[in-house]
Amino acid sequence: MLIRRLKFLGIIAALIIVVLGGSYLFAPQWLLTANTWREAMNAQLEKRTVQAGDTHWVYYEGGQGPTIVLLHGFAARKEVWLKVAPQLTAHFHVVIPDLPGWGESSRNPGASYNIDNQADRLNDFIQTLHLQHALIVGHSMGGAIAGVYAAEHPQDLAQLALIDSFGLKFKENDFAKEAMSGKNPFDFDDRAGFLRANALAFEHVPDIPGRFIDVFVQDNVKNRAFIDNTFNELRDNSQVLSLQTRLDKLTMPVLGMWCHDDKIIDISALESLRTGLTHAPSISTSILNGCNHMPQMEKPQAFAQVLTSFMLAH
Repeated sequence: MLIRRLKFLGIIAALIIVVLGGSYLFAPQWLLTANTWREAMNAQLEKRTVQAGDTHWVYYEGGQGPTIVLLHGFAARKEVWLKVAPQLTAHFHVVIPDLPGWGESSRNPGASYNIDNQADRLNDFIQTLHLQHALIVGHSMGGAIAGVYAAEHPQDLAQLALIDSFGLKFKENDFAKEAMSGKNPFDFDDRAGFLRANALAFEHVPDIPGRFIDVFVQDNVKNRAFIDNTFNELRDNSQVLSLQTRLDKLTMPVLGMWCHDDKIIDISALESLRTGLTHAPSISTSILNGCNHMPQMEKPQAFAQVLTSFMLAH
């Protein structure tokens, strides 16, 4: 009887290996989707949808307590927050949308997705879900969107957190030179290009199996026109300084959090933020070591601690 059971278990194990191996080779997107679902469940997040303005928004929501809204950056999606989300949903009500045009949220052909228009769309989302008086957290491009929204609707949020944010003056680095020359560093057509793009954003590039990288490459190629159009919109001077020119309109507590060695938005932007916040009642800053441009993924525990302390202090 024991031998029969062992044989049965061996057959089951072999079948699982075959199924997983086959999925990895021929349908790696299924495994990526399954892993995303697992991470969202671990963070106690549910996927939801809502029509707000001209966008069909797809977002995660979970946890109880004061509300935090997390906004991702350029060429990213809501899943970049999944590593840090479990530490936030334990204490807060967390809302994580795909910004309009990105991820699973809808995209309107011919529409503009620059910072100003995205801030207007964010207002539609906030009003529709009644998320006023929340802490709005924006990373990179999402930081500029959050900041512009906060400047235009200061009465509708409690605090603002800007993470390695776009839209501020900073010391020109190699990334800025390349971007302003018209070359999009976030375009890639193969695995090598994917790794180069990730090296711009991560201190330690995540070790991702090749077939999973292929999924990201296919997605980048599929969305290339939108990525490039939006990238070119953001190169306009009005967008490059979209947040800088509005800092004096921010009248809520503001947190600036930066990775010390950010290769995309140089840390000098943090000083531009400090000096430009002339009407904020409270200014907090935090510099994280051991990360590049993605602190929520590379330093999730430290990120959550800084954000939680800021939230509780105000």
